[in-house]
Amino acid sequence: MGIKGLTKLLADNAPKSMKEHKFESYFGRKIAIDASMSIYQFLIVVGRSGTDMLKNEAGEVTSHLQGMFTRTIRLLEAGMKPVYVFDGKPPDLKKQELGKRNSKRADASAYLTEAMEAGNKEDIEKFSKRTVKVTKQHNEDCKRLLRLMGVPVVEAPSEAEAQCAALCKSGKVYAVASEDMDSLTFGVPRFLRHLMDPSSKKIPVMEFEVEKILEELNLTMDQFIDLCILAGCDYCDSIRGIGGQTALKLIRQHGSIENVLENINKDRYRIPDDWPYQQARQLFKEPFVITEEKQLDLKWTAPDEEGLLTFLVNENGFNSDRVTKAIEKIKAAKNKSSQGRNRLESFFKPAANPSVRVKRKEGKCKLRSFKPAIEHKMFSLQISNRSMPMVISNLSFPIFSTGSKLSNPLCRGVYFGA
Repeated sequence: MGIKGLTKLLADNAPKSMKEHKFESYFGRKIAIDASMSIYQFLIVVGRSGTDMLKNEAGEVTSHLQGMFTRTIRLLEAGMKPVYVFDGKPPDLKKQELGKRNSKRADASAYLTEAMEAGNKEDIEKFSKRTVKVTKQHNEDCKRLLRLMGVPVVEAPSEAEAQCAALCKSGKVYAVASEDMDSLTFGVPRFLRHLMDPSSKKIPVMEFEVEKILEELNLTMDQFIDLCILAGCDYCDSIRGIGGQTALKLIRQHGSIENVLENINKDRYRIPDDWPYQQARQLFKEPFVITEEKQLDLKWTAPDEEGLLTFLVNENGFNSDRVTKAIEKIKAAKNKSSQGRNRLESFFKPAANPSVRVKRKEGKCKLRSFKPAIEHKMFSLQISNRSMPMVISNLSFPIFSTGSKLSNPLCRGVYFGA
């Protein structure tokens, strides 16, 4: 779920923190992707019609594999370097939220049964999607697929969003891609939405910058976390009657949740019993994440062609020709990305060491009649009022001071004035 109404809140109060970008503009960038969120999208969208889903001969669902395979190839062909982060064990504070989700799925299953009995196609389509759940097997299948594709996988000890944010803050990746807005509450510097949407939707990538969010909202990071908790997060209930706009107003006025609780009308706003907002705040500020280099060895390698054919074709019934062509796309994309990086590195060569003197060929000059300097459109040359010219020969340095550092002198040999 993330943070309730945060996208609209930022659109209304911090619009400069949100910018649309083309999908292709992230060429050469390392992007950490919330894997579970992507898999959930694939299970809902890819090859689905009502209750029917893509399956192999054994009757096992393969929508997640099809979606992960094609979408990752699209990222690679655009020159990106994705790293997928998978959820670990959820924190205890999230058990209540997970219980609510299970209850909603159970209700959706009951409504789906009724819709199927009535033959209501619209309701069948709607409620069947609400019964979708990402299982451990879905995750394991995708991990295996990605490793065979040569794409790195990180298994987070807890929340994937927190681990993604840690990777971005450490500089290991450029940005984080997800649809859960609580990535921002974990302090991710750059957050991307819609990166994993299908190209057919033609939706631009929306990039958020947490530094600009804080600047526009005029809040500290601690206050932003308190704002998100008040607005509604996965770790504790919200206060009934307080939404995003009211939460922003209260945090701006009182500075922290503690001060808000001391000053709000208790009759109007009912504070939940045993409200664990402090524990939620601690989870956002100091989440359980991997920091050891050995466990974060992000390497993009060549695809395992034989392994991909075995897994996708032999075990999951994918078309052999299509998989072979897809493998060629992966290889071509990785070569293209490598060449593009080399071109960029060659363009931005280190500057020459200014302490090393460059030997110039000395030139002789002859005294010539004075000719007024012609004013160049980029430089204004000032001539001394002193009437007595000085003649210097065998000069090897620029003679005019233009206010800019020039690699070659404008003139050599005659210096007017002192």
